[in-house]
Amino acid sequence: MILCANFKANKTRQETRAYMAVVESFVSANDISDTIIVFPPFTALDHDPRNVLIGVQNGYPVKNGAYTGEIALEQLEEFGIRTILIGHSERRHVIGETQEQIAHKFRFFAEQGFAIIYCVGEPLSVREEGHEALMGYIEKQFEGIDLSYPDLIIAYEPVWAIGTGLTPTNSDIESVHSALRSKTPAPLLYGGSVKVENAGEIMALENVDGVLVGSAALSANDFCEMIAQAVELNTEIGE
Repeated sequence: MILCANFKANKTRQETRAYMAVVESFVSANDISDTIIVFPPFTALDHDPRNVLIGVQNGYPVKNGAYTGEIALEQLEEFGIRTILIGHSERRHVIGETQEQIAHKFRFFAEQGFAIIYCVGEPLSVREEGHEALMGYIEKQFEGIDLSYPDLIIAYEPVWAIGTGLTPTNSDIESVHSALRSKTPAPLLYGGSVKVENAGEIMALENVDGVLVGSAALSANDFCEMIAQAVELNTEIGE
């Protein structure tokens, strides 16, 4: 399983250090083999991870240069960052990134050998049009994206479910993940109002290889509980 915690614009550097101490201790104490990734804000990247990967929520697709307010490859390399989140719905719908910009960013960081967690998802209006319309919408989010890239992870996040407490039904999640599986061999994560109460159930679904968690992962103890649920699932599968 792959479990990701996206802090978004939350937590200070000190709070992130405290959070990582809890999660890394939990991972060490329980000999966790699952892949755990934390995406802190840029200001909290000065952490030397032991057994949890640190990724960035965004990056500008240049080595360096006159790009006021952006973080480029040179700055990420200083912190040893090799994992990036691309295509998150908040970058698309709040920041206004176009598919062309997202695809350019994807190609740049793929050329640098980054592990890429690539996000796709639909607004409620598209969901209400049915499965065919939903997949057509997601298909457009794959334009310019190499779905065979070896370090690709796909995160399906329905836009209407992010931070709302609403989630698709289990059968809806399985239906979308099954369609995605036919398009790419990449691991498939689900995101969108994942929390302690439903994380284990979601991770147990067919073609779900993990979760991308937002606000519910801001508590280190809650995120550790989700990791524990993944371990329990691994044990059940192995029996």
